[in-house]
Amino acid sequence: MTKNELIKKAQTKFETYSQKDMALVVQTIFDSMARALCRNERIEIRGFGTFTVRERKSRIGRNPKSGADVSLGDRKVPFFKTGKELRLKVDHQK
Repeated sequence: MTKNELIKKAQTKFETYSQKDMALVVQTIFDSMARALCRNERIEIRGFGTFTVRERKSRIGRNPKSGADVSLGDRKVPFFKTGKELRLKVDHQK
């Protein structure tokens, strides 16, 4: 599902709001989540999962196109861990 599809689906569910209003809501949520992760805060959405920031140590990687070694420095990456309810729904158990 793309962001635009999410906006359209939300707008059909809440018909009193325009698609432009729904786009603003979705963008506001995404921006808030990104700012929280930038502050190293944990985001928990019950039944869906948690977003955290993990630190990756520097290492030597490989360029898949040329095969040359590439130095990758220390970095922080977003990490998502699914919640139990979501895992069960995806696995068709619920």
